[in-house]
Amino acid sequence: MSTTVVQQEGPAAVTPSPTVGSHVRDYLRRVRGGDLGALPAVLGLVTLCLIFSIARPTFLTAGNFANLFTQGAAVTLIAMGLVFVLLLGEIDLSAGFASGVCAAVLANVVTVLGYPWYVAVLAAVVTGVVIGTILGFLVAKVGIPSFVVTLAAFLALQGVVLLLMEEGRNISVRDPVLVAIANRNLPPALGWALFALAVAGFAAVQLARYRKRAARGLVNDPLVVVLVRIGVLALVLGLAVYVLNLERSRSVLIASLKGVPIVVPIIAVLLVFWTFVLKRTSYGRHIYAVGGNREAARRAGINVDRIRISVFVICSTMAAIGGIVAASRANSVDPNTGGSNVLLYAVGAAVIGGTSLFGGKGRVLDAVLGGAVVAVIENGMGLLNSSSGEKYVFTGVILLAAATVDALSRRRAAATGNR
Repeated sequence: MSTTVVQQEGPAAVTPSPTVGSHVRDYLRRVRGGDLGALPAVLGLVTLCLIFSIARPTFLTAGNFANLFTQGAAVTLIAMGLVFVLLLGEIDLSAGFASGVCAAVLANVVTVLGYPWYVAVLAAVVTGVVIGTILGFLVAKVGIPSFVVTLAAFLALQGVVLLLMEEGRNISVRDPVLVAIANRNLPPALGWALFALAVAGFAAVQLARYRKRAARGLVNDPLVVVLVRIGVLALVLGLAVYVLNLERSRSVLIASLKGVPIVVPIIAVLLVFWTFVLKRTSYGRHIYAVGGNREAARRAGINVDRIRISVFVICSTMAAIGGIVAASRANSVDPNTGGSNVLLYAVGAAVIGGTSLFGGKGRVLDAVLGGAVVAVIENGMGLLNSSSGEKYVFTGVILLAAATVDALSRRRAAATGNR
């Protein structure tokens, strides 16, 4: 005789949220399983700051703190674009000189031709889009490996910079709006207003996400963890704004120098925008899918070629913005703009921050963290009067360590099933 079991109708089961203790244990389990996230970059950044502050107390001054932002801004912006390319397991070796070409276009349009700053900026950005489209087409449609295509572009764009600068000419950038990007500061009151807006926005997003997941009965972070996350951001940003609003001029009678550098909110806005694109849009999910398994993504109906072309466009566009910032900081453009160690530092920033060279793993925040590490190394070793050779060796060791951590964490994740 069979027995029929009747299930009583009732409210949907609600998945209990983990406690703070279980949340911490789960995080430690993921770290042991190879999911390190931004932990190595944050620990490295804190360690370097401690070392340089002990060796040179001037490292912690408000003036030097502001210098860190302007020194690392161009590299950080270029690294943001490189994150998108690296997420697909590709590489763009031409990003440095792409920024140089775009900076040269900017200088020629605004100084030589005499057009307004916004026309020059638009021309530089469009140049970046064109460069990225050509690179992406050759990689995705023609089938040439990205290493070969961008290596050829590295050489060709270097030549384009020389042609635009007439084999060695230096073009000054004197437009006040362009110069202000990397050399001027926000009024202190505006800095605090942006701080309040950033914290309020982050809190709104975090709490809205918490309520939405709780209403749907999904596993959620403990409310205490969410509040601590908001508090930490408020503390870090508040301390940064306070320090940057201190008077940094040695002679206030001549000129006052205080406030958040204008380039900081520019980087922040781009960070929020690109993070939203990667995390909250189907396009971003498609990037991770293609980077994780290209063939599986193709079978799932994703236009893989379009995704591959688009990431090169984004990379070169961000290189153009980085070139604009570099031209602003130097108040000029010369044949070396975008050359030297710009590309190496940008790739290093993305990898040091936590973006994998093997594709499928990375965030735009990685570029900011890695850019901070590179800026701290450059700045701190400069204060120690280290030679260029010592700087390169130390930066190379840090980059190698980051790549080693990436390889070992991927191996650990594969072994533990957290891949």
